[in-house]
Amino acid sequence: MSLSDIKKKIEADANAEAGKILDKAREQAGEITAEVKREVESMKDSYESRFESEKPEIMRRREIVAKLDVKKLELGARQQLVDEVYKGSLEKLRALSAAKYISFVESLLGKAVQTGDEEIVIGKGDKHLSETWLKGYNEKHKTNLTMSGEKTPITGGFVLKRDKISENASFDMLVRWLRDDLEADVVKRLFSE
Repeated sequence: MSLSDIKKKIEADANAEAGKILDKAREQAGEITAEVKREVESMKDSYESRFESEKPEIMRRREIVAKLDVKKLELGARQQLVDEVYKGSLEKLRALSAAKYISFVESLLGKAVQTGDEEIVIGKGDKHLSETWLKGYNEKHKTNLTMSGEKTPITGGFVLKRDKISENASFDMLVRWLRDDLEADVVKRLFSE
């Protein structure tokens, strides 16, 4: 046999062997692919059946969360409406005519004064309370109240000081106290069905 015949025989044997190896590899790849497909289908079926069995619970939980979100929004809206009611009350107090404003403040002052020598601090923008008004109040009620030189950031009413004690009779504080006492009743009246 010649060298070229030997070479051809080796190439033919190598090609035949390579063909067998490729056929075996393709067969194994097909088996692996089939096995993977079976596992994927099994997992898919498992997840689908699991989802179907858990679907009612998932939907129930979603419904609970949705209801909680609705309640939270509803509560926020109610709280905002209640806030508006109290802001409106504060606005009505601020909008009192001069005579009604002074009458109301004098009524509060009559309840707050202990010694008659206290100092009154009024709000920065108060248009109705002045030194002249205080002089008339002192004469009428036989007190010796003084007007403080300092102004405080309140919307109406006053702060009464004696020694180191302050009594806050500002409209803001009065509305806050009333809110604490009456909020449940206000909510009931606003939202009773």
